[in-house]
Formats: sequence, C-alpha cells, structure tokens
Amino acid sequence: MTATEPAPPSPMPMHRLHFDEPGPPRPAELPGGTPAWLVSRYTDVRQVLSDPRFGRAQLYAPDAPALSDVPDLVNSPDLMFNQDGPDHLRLRRTLRRAFTPRAVARWRPWIAAIVEDLLDRLETSPQPADAVAEFALPLPVAVICRLMGLGEPARERMRYWSEHAFSDGTHDSEQVARALKEFSAFGADLLAERRRAPGDDLISGLAASADREGGVPEAQLVRLVCGLVVGGHDSTMTMLANALLYLLGERPGTWPRLAADEEAAGRAADRIIHLVPLGDDRGSTRHAATDVEIGGVTIPAGAIVLADCGMANRDPDIFPPATLHDLFAPLEAPTLSFGAGPHYCLGAWLARTELQLALHRLAARFPALRLAEPMDTVSWRTGTTSRSPQRLAVTW
Repeated sequence: MTATEPAPPSPMPMHRLHFDEPGPPRPAELPGGTPAWLVSRYTDVRQVLSDPRFGRAQLYAPDAPALSDVPDLVNSPDLMFNQDGPDHLRLRRTLRRAFTPRAVARWRPWIAAIVEDLLDRLETSPQPADAVAEFALPLPVAVICRLMGLGEPARERMRYWSEHAFSDGTHDSEQVARALKEFSAFGADLLAERRRAPGDDLISGLAASADREGGVPEAQLVRLVCGLVVGGHDSTMTMLANALLYLLGERPGTWPRLAADEEAAGRAADRIIHLVPLGDDRGSTRHAATDVEIGGVTIPAGAIVLADCGMANRDPDIFPPATLHDLFAPLEAPTLSFGAGPHYCLGAWLARTELQLALHRLAARFPALRLAEPMDTVSWRTGTTSRSPQRLAVTW
C-alpha cells in the first residue's frame, strides 16, 4: 500500500451486520460465482436443513464444483457434517450420549469452577486487561481440553490448527495442507493412544463406541476427533468475544441484570447466539437430490441451495421486530444458529452453557466492567470462517 492509498475499512462488528428481508427462494450465486438457490424464510430454511432430499455429501462428489480452493477441514468429505444418511448416522451415533442436555448438566459444576478460576486471575491482571486472552479464549480451551483429556502441547497448537482448519481461503493452500497433515497425525495418534489406554474422557468413549458400532472408516473418525478439538473451542470463543463487544459497547444497561439473574443470563445467551453470527459467511449449503418444492418454488434436482440462517433468524413472521433485540425475552421459536435436522450442532447445549455461565459470573464479579478503547478501534481476527475481536481491552 502506498502513502496515497486509503487504508482498507475496518470490518463491521458482527452484531451490526445488515440482513435483507427474507423472501421466497430465488436464484443467487455462491461467493465463487457458482449458481445456487437462496432460501431465507424461517420455515423454508428449516425445511431445507431437515429434509433428507437436501444433503451435504454430493457437494463433494468428483464432478461437483469446488466450494473452496483451500483444503480446509470444513470442506473435507470425511468430516461428519459432510456425510449423509447411514454414513452420517453411524458417525453421529458414536457421540449420541456425549453432548446431551443431561450430560452437559453433569459437567456444569466443573465448567463453573473453570470460569471462577479465570475470573480470579483476571482480577489480579494489570488494567486494561485483554478479555479475549484472559477469558474468552482460555475458557472454551480449558473446557474442551478437560473433556478430551488433552495436555499442554495440544493446547498450545489449538489456535494454529483452528486458523488453518477453518481457513476462509486467504491462507496459502500448501500451508493449510501442511497444518492439516500435522493435525490429522495428532488425531490419529490420539485415537491410537486412547485405544491402548482408555480413560474417562470423550476420545476414549468415542473410540470405544466407534469400535462397537463397526464400519466407521478411520479417516472419518480422525476427522471427527479433529473437528471436536478445534470446533469445541473456536465457536464458543467467537460467541463470547463478540457478545462482550456487543454488551459492553452498546448494551451496558443489561450488565446488572446479567449479574443478578442466571436464568436471565441464559435467555440473553440464547438471544446473542440467535442474533450475532459467527462469521461473515451466513449460509449453509445443501445439494438437492430431486426436484423439491420450497415455499411455493420448485428447486430443481442437482441445484446447490444456500440456506441463510441469519436472514431466517430475523424473519418477522416468526420473530416479531418488537422483541427481536430484547435480550431477556424468550425466543419465539428455536434458533437456526445451530442448524436444524440431522446435522444439528451436537455442541449446542455445551456452547449455550459456557456462554450463560461466562456472562453471568463475569457481570457478577465485575459490575463496573467496561471497554477501555472505542469500539471502532477493535482489531479483528480474520482469515477464518469465524470472526471476532483479536483483542478486547477492558477495565473495571
């Protein structure tokens, strides 16, 4: 960039992103120019995500147009999210008991203990402190490491693996391939280790369940482990950092209620998950196996469908504008931020629990918490499919 060239504009905060009004299905294009059908109304998006005639696996068929030029984890055909039918169910059954509401409820006390330990450390930190480095990142990392029995070497590499596993296409493809090769080797070694010496952790349970299930290709199992390692912390870190920017920057009046009422903090967590997307790429793609009528429009067989969950989450026929931004109003319908149907996010209850506990206890311990720098000076973590503040200076 020369001295006369203007600096590129700073990314808009995630809670300020603009969404068009949802409408009937219409022709559109994917970011790379591939033709697609955009589906945006709540009922239509739920149908696409739940109807088995709209799948993921055919998006990665040999003759399908490439969704990405970079060999990231998200677009791996072996990833559970990219499987359909029996293959998908076989993988999902290996985790069927791991992330149920009952299981997460059992974990709640030790998750709360991790939150309190991080708040103790934050309290002794010099001010202004970095809420991302001191809280939003270490919380989900500590939780997923506890669940999976991961040691310090894995913890230190986790952000590096996430950056490349969820690349938005701006990374060098050879660099991504090297990172994923290293990550896959880690996942394969971890599975082999837990088969030799099983413990009371998620990976040991996954390996035993997969072996009992039978027929699960090892490559798919390795991808599942890798997806849990990075997905288990990246999404929650992104949610929490974006939530803090939104609440402290634009909704400070909500802070006392978050502190006083854990149930209210849970409703606020639900609303924030519903309203603030994880990244700028809002759609979830599917492949139409046959002609299907959606919202009075026939989607032709073979078409790629982009289900825009962000627009659907703002459908005024489902979520009245009068309560859409009321952080303490219960959601009128299930959010689509975690998807729907057979590919519904397994970690939804865990993410919601972490966000609720984090917001409630942080507000209770730091009632005067506030941003130490203006919102428009925030530097953003970019280069991946999720986006959140790189650093968030706070004081109290």
